[in-house]
Amino acid sequence: MDVNDTTALCVNNQKIDMTTKTNTVSRIIKRLIDIIVGLMGTIVLIPLSLIIKIVNIIYKDKETIFFIQERIGKNGKIFKMYKFRTMIIGAEEELERILEENEELRKEYEKNKKLQNDPRITKVGKFLRKTSLDEFPQFINILKGEMTVVGPRPYLKREIKEMRDAYSKIITMKPGLTGLWQISGRSDLDFNNRVKLDEEYYRNNTLLGDFKIFLKTISIVIFRKGAV
Repeated sequence: MDVNDTTALCVNNQKIDMTTKTNTVSRIIKRLIDIIVGLMGTIVLIPLSLIIKIVNIIYKDKETIFFIQERIGKNGKIFKMYKFRTMIIGAEEELERILEENEELRKEYEKNKKLQNDPRITKVGKFLRKTSLDEFPQFINILKGEMTVVGPRPYLKREIKEMRDAYSKIITMKPGLTGLWQISGRSDLDFNNRVKLDEEYYRNNTLLGDFKIFLKTISIVIFRKGAV
């Protein structure tokens, strides 16, 4: 190996070391942000939960206000994601019945993985979804380290097959409370476009990019654009 080869090798190793250090610092900063935001969100969650419970009781709904569902986390690990319940109890069984009886709704669900006018949503649930307050309990997931503030969508196990090759890329990251999918149409997007946006985030995510996504998410939530 001549001098030039040795120099090139040293330069390449230095670039790799710098990239590794940069990535490590970015991960540490992102986790610190998650802890701060997660803690703040969890504190607000306490009085918010009490208010939602009272409103539910007023509407004759005395069931639990929380909904827990298994989602795919980093490296494919399954975790329990928290949300405010926006549907009737037994919603999964009711969905099966609806899709079996209504061909049009079945096609809509197969394309979007949700229904635009879902008959299972409660009166309080419609407001929670429109204001995105139903997502608030996910601050607990963020504080626990299962989710992050900005990242790909938290996918369901039954969606793995339809994610195709994107699955192996997306699970290298923690799922996010918000992400490119959130600021690019939210519920107006079909499933395939959501996956493509998560792939794009995988290729180009940065701390600055996360900050821009977070700010745009706040704007979208305030104006209630694209929520179901």
